[in-house]
Amino acid sequence: MSTISSLAYIHPNAIIEENVIIDPFSYIEDNVEIKSGTRIMAHACIMHGARIGKNCTIFPNAVVAGIPQDLKFDNEESLATIGDNTVIRECVTVNRGTKSRGHTVIGNNCLLMAYCHVAHDCILKDNVILGNTVQLAGEVEIDDYAILSGGTLVHQFTKIGKHAMIQGGTRLGKDIPPFSMAGREPVSYVGINIVGLRRRGFTSEQINSIQEVYRYLYLSGYNISQALERIESELSDSPERTDILNFVRSSTRGVVRGNMD
Repeated sequence: MSTISSLAYIHPNAIIEENVIIDPFSYIEDNVEIKSGTRIMAHACIMHGARIGKNCTIFPNAVVAGIPQDLKFDNEESLATIGDNTVIRECVTVNRGTKSRGHTVIGNNCLLMAYCHVAHDCILKDNVILGNTVQLAGEVEIDDYAILSGGTLVHQFTKIGKHAMIQGGTRLGKDIPPFSMAGREPVSYVGINIVGLRRRGFTSEQINSIQEVYRYLYLSGYNISQALERIESELSDSPERTDILNFVRSSTRGVVRGNMD
């Protein structure tokens, strides 16, 4: 049975499943769905178009599914979807989508720390962590297990690969390939995320394979096209090699530069 404070405002058309806790002074609009086990804390605003999964926690003063801060937005119907077991801390803002994609998506088991902003049409996959005050512009894509440390600023349309880690305070305008770390000013590749990969069960063989790929990309003196050709012809195939090659080839903004550049 749900525990809903009489001091909360809940639109009569909102769909609230069983075992949801809604604290006093929270605000829930029309066209909202909240699944079981989720808690909405005091003064959180869950707005039109929100879809919140199971066992989430939305902390005070967070705003989910706010209207996009995009001048092209014309009040079209769109969504902001939050996956299961995700925590959204104080004063986080997650805007809903526009007609570009129609939805903003945050996956399962994510943590968005205080004062983060996730703009319209962003896609965050599972197990993503955003440190305090991370700011994502529109249509940013972040793959599984990526970590953005506090104060990171991400330009619109930027892509961040799986298991990547970004140094705090970094300004990102280029894509960050999987398994890598990026930081410094201007932003550059600074190695692979060895600690994170070990924590997630990657073997020494897998980590060595990833290091070899990035040695070709960033430490060999080859340009990107030359490095990709040599990686395919000289290094053994592996899922990690494939992930990196596919990411680099599909990048439209270009990948982050290396320290040698």
